[in-house]
Amino acid sequence: MTEAEAIDFARESIWVLLMLAAPGMLTALVVGVAIGLLQALTQIQEMTLVFVPKILAIFLVLLIALPFAGSAMATYMDGVAERIAQP
Repeated sequence: MTEAEAIDFARESIWVLLMLAAPGMLTALVVGVAIGLLQALTQIQEMTLVFVPKILAIFLVLLIALPFAGSAMATYMDGVAERIAQP
């Protein structure tokens, strides 16, 4: 494997990682901002109020995104296997 191939492999790995992590992270961001805004408007300053809705929302989004994640990882693994099989 040449240096350029190794860099391309690392770039592709990072891109797949970002695609897999994005739905959960964006969900956590949106739910956190929404609950923070609700807390600011109602002046409820309970620290634990954020955790349960955020965890439930992330779980739901990851459950919905599971087929996409499986497909992305399978495609990535096919590319890795092709690179390994090349003479």
